[in-house]
Amino acid sequence: MSGESGQKAYRTESITVTFEAGRCLHAAECVHGLPEVFDTAKRPWIQPDASTAERPAEVVRRCPSGALRYELAKGGTETPDRPTTITRGATGQLTVRGELSVDTPQGARTETRVVLCGCGQSRLPPYCDHAGPCGR
Repeated sequence: MSGESGQKAYRTESITVTFEAGRCLHAAECVHGLPEVFDTAKRPWIQPDASTAERPAEVVRRCPSGALRYELAKGGTETPDRPTTITRGATGQLTVRGELSVDTPQGARTETRVVLCGCGQSRLPPYCDHAGPCGR
């Protein structure tokens, strides 16, 4: 199912995992962390019913870009890291984790994890999309 900003949602009775492809930087935390749920050879590639809700939620929290998010059916969502941390990578992109409000061309978005463009050449500002030198 599609959602706002090109997100696709994968629902079960206990968890909804959303994926925003344009923000994925292929860190592969998901496919390495829980291959029975995140398998790019299958369609759909996210199958949250292949595990208990807690395991996909834990793996989603490892996604540095925030392309993957989750919401538990009982109302739980990710708790932001405290304090907020900002790390500049060797190529200039900024990895930020915490309680965030990110200004985008579509308006402010509440986030817990993002990778921001450090070179200004992203086609998905302010997020890094590997278009410029900071994403390589």
